[in-house]
Amino acid sequence: MDKSIIVLFREDLRIHDNPALYSACQEGNVVPLYIWDEETSPSTYGEAKKWWLHRNIDSFQKRIRSIGGRLFLDAGKIEEVLPQWVEKTKAQAVYWNRVYDPKVYEEYLKLAHSLSSQGVEVKTHEGSLLLPPWKIKKDDDSPYKVYSAFYKSIRKERIPEPFPTPDHLDVPKFKEEGICLEDLDLLPSIPWHHIMESIWEPGEEAAFKRLNSFLENSLHDYSEGRDFPGAGHHSTLSPYLTLGVISVRKIFHTLIEIQNKPVESFIKQLIWREFSYTVLLHFPESTTRSLNGKFHDFKWQTNEDEWEKWTSGQTGYPIVDAGMRELWATGFMHNRVRMVVASFLTKHLLIPWQRGAEWFLDTLIDADLANNSMGWQWVAGSGFDSAPYFRIFNPTLQSEKFDEDGTYIRMWVPELKNLSNRYIHKPSDAPPDILEQSHITMGKDYPYPIVDHKAARQRALDRYEEIK
Repeated sequence: MDKSIIVLFREDLRIHDNPALYSACQEGNVVPLYIWDEETSPSTYGEAKKWWLHRNIDSFQKRIRSIGGRLFLDAGKIEEVLPQWVEKTKAQAVYWNRVYDPKVYEEYLKLAHSLSSQGVEVKTHEGSLLLPPWKIKKDDDSPYKVYSAFYKSIRKERIPEPFPTPDHLDVPKFKEEGICLEDLDLLPSIPWHHIMESIWEPGEEAAFKRLNSFLENSLHDYSEGRDFPGAGHHSTLSPYLTLGVISVRKIFHTLIEIQNKPVESFIKQLIWREFSYTVLLHFPESTTRSLNGKFHDFKWQTNEDEWEKWTSGQTGYPIVDAGMRELWATGFMHNRVRMVVASFLTKHLLIPWQRGAEWFLDTLIDADLANNSMGWQWVAGSGFDSAPYFRIFNPTLQSEKFDEDGTYIRMWVPELKNLSNRYIHKPSDAPPDILEQSHITMGKDYPYPIVDHKAARQRALDRYEEIK
């Protein structure tokens, strides 16, 4: 066991089912290393996710110590910093779990070639997905562009079992101390994150608590209840998945072992994530460019006042405003509401999906480049297997259907809390006496709708007709 191996962590902050870490533990002494390279992923780490990363690195450092190791930290360009660590530790090998952000993936490929040319062994592993994103292809060896066909194909495959959790690390002796977590400068300079602090607990133990709570309390109702933001039947596991704090393979096999509960609806969500990464790998331009070529000529528009009202939750459509305020306060938004607010931005306001996608990356703690790009292109109608371009959500009807009693709206738009269920979905329709009884002055306490749904819908359809 005199072989020294650097295990390079990135979006795999866990010791359970960690292929790179487990393999290194079997083969030599281990130097766990995290390098914060902001230049490599400037778009996927917004302020909210940086805060979440800080909290989870802190938790992961304690986790590594519990098995006798230490997580070393450094910062800078990875192609410059990592070779320095190879020299300092006299490492013969570097292992890591692959990351599929196109910029990161290309950078790590170059890094692997450079290290290999210097006689350093490099091994990469699948630690992010159920299967590598090049694994599932059509008979003609081309990637799938339709989710349903991809789903049927991957469900025929054997998903590897999770790797065992190491109970001890052998760490080589060397003088390098690295830097401390605070030196990574991940926390916001203005402490706006106090609500997030009260909601989100970092680390593997917290992730498994969330998983077990979901399995015990919500899984049975997930298929029918996942679209209702006030019902609490969603898993809230995505923040842990995005940093690899919990393994998707572990979740999958846990679901498969469950008897007498409907698991397939949730498995389909895990496979949608796989599909998103497959599209990202084969079509890296999907993060900024519409996959449907017709949309290259779509006449988007920019209205800064409407953009500001959308981002701040002041559109006059309660379900939209509730979602945007939840996002700002918690770094999270219910999936059904994500679709509603994205549809409103791209179809009611005709603001480009790319701008909405950037906002989500900056404000979501579960910001995930593949899922985010896929979701926005799906709603805009510009991607593969997307919602039809002419499908334009009526935010009021969506609100009445999925938040009938206004529970979600009252939580995040408290100025409307005294309105009856009849008017809370469209307060501008409430009679003056009802508004007065509810202590609401429209245009002062709550805004009038910034666009008329019927007119905005027709305007969008006219724009779509031009590229049809």
